[in-house]
Amino acid sequence: MKSLRALSRRSGLDKVDLYTRVTAYMLLWTSVFVLGLLLLVRQVRHEAPLPLVIVAPLLNLANGLFCHRFLRLAMDAYLRPGTPVPTHVVRCAATAGAATAGAVLLEGATADIGDLLPSMLAAALIPFAAGHCLVLPVRRIVLHQALLIALLGALVPLTGTNAGQTLGGLGVVLFFTGWLAVTVRLSLWVLGVVFELRAARDVQTRLAVAEERLRFGRDLHDILGRNLSVIALKSELAVQLARRGRPEAVDQMTEVQRIAQESQREVRDVVRGYREADLRVELEGARGVLGAAGIDCAVDAPALDLPDPVRSALGWVVRETTTNVLRHGDARNCAITVREENGTVLLTVVNDGADGPGTGTDLPGRGSGLAGLRERLAAVDGTLEAGRGDGGTFRVTARVPATGTSTGSGTAMGTGSGTATGAPVSPGTPVTVPVTPVRAVAPAPEPPLSGPTPGKVPAPTAPEPPTPESPGSPSAPPPAKAVGR
Repeated sequence: MKSLRALSRRSGLDKVDLYTRVTAYMLLWTSVFVLGLLLLVRQVRHEAPLPLVIVAPLLNLANGLFCHRFLRLAMDAYLRPGTPVPTHVVRCAATAGAATAGAVLLEGATADIGDLLPSMLAAALIPFAAGHCLVLPVRRIVLHQALLIALLGALVPLTGTNAGQTLGGLGVVLFFTGWLAVTVRLSLWVLGVVFELRAARDVQTRLAVAEERLRFGRDLHDILGRNLSVIALKSELAVQLARRGRPEAVDQMTEVQRIAQESQREVRDVVRGYREADLRVELEGARGVLGAAGIDCAVDAPALDLPDPVRSALGWVVRETTTNVLRHGDARNCAITVREENGTVLLTVVNDGADGPGTGTDLPGRGSGLAGLRERLAAVDGTLEAGRGDGGTFRVTARVPATGTSTGSGTAMGTGSGTATGAPVSPGTPVTVPVTPVRAVAPAPEPPLSGPTPGKVPAPTAPEPPTPESPGSPSAPPPAKAVGR
């Protein structure tokens, strides 16, 4: 029962690999079993010498064992080009096959086995031929087959068979060994093509990720490249003006401040577009991705008028659960349901093929995907439940208020961190960060870069500590002194 469960949890490619290898092994051991039965027929037992009657079955068994190892290494070498097959393994398998075929010829010469001789020779040669057809090019395989038939054509008549029986027997041997070689090699070729398709899909996935990274880097370069160049030039100009005591230095630094704030806003917009997920888009993407992976995905999601934060949070749930379905277990069916009940949006993702025993609300040791989803849903007062169900299923249920209101921890949905960002803050100026979501918070007013900072001499007309004022106000310290220090 455990072996059946382990087999059901294998991926489709692993099952094809296992089927192909087991089929090749079955062909090998079937021939060994058939030859073992033929070596026990009455004619052999009564007419062949007793030592030969005892040794021949032992040689047949040794032939199966040596050729089994040879076949295993030959399949690995065929599927992974460049993997060597040890020479001693090939020699042992060839020697065992030749010894078994020689024992069959001796029994054919000492006992009246008649029409059984071609079948016995084919059964003796098939185990070695199963691995031999995988380690050599096709031309050399054909050449070796021709040499083998020529050798048998010289040895079989020594057993007392006439020319017609000899030709018929050689035809039987050539048919069975050639059929086996073609079957095994074609089966391994198909398996190799499947491996290449999986490798190509992995490469395509990595290229898609790399392309997205390039796009993101391109956007950041376009935004920051020009603005940083302008900031560097204007800062240099402001330094030169300040050293000459020119009041225009304040205007230049004010422009630098404006460009920096604009760059900060544009970067947040880029990150928001990169991190946000839309529910409808993610549902269609899940259907397409799971369908391409051979998983039947049923989506039941009526059109609902939901706020942007709710759509984004549920979109992330669909994206993460789709990834889990592809990476964990061996799912064949997946159902995604979205509905609204009593002011709450309920998203349910159920898939079969959940691997491993036990139940729980999370998958131990599988990363922080579900924990990250809980944090995102908490920002919109949502909850997440995950656990195994009956029949090897796994269920993920997300509940979010349809209004999308939040009293959460300040985690921004698609805006970056949960801290407020705004105008630059002078050192030592206390700033209070609101606990409401970042999307609904306006940055508190803060002093500009050109305002007074600790260590600067306050204006003589201000008896109290300096307060934030607009750039260029009469009570601000002289620009030349502020920049020069």
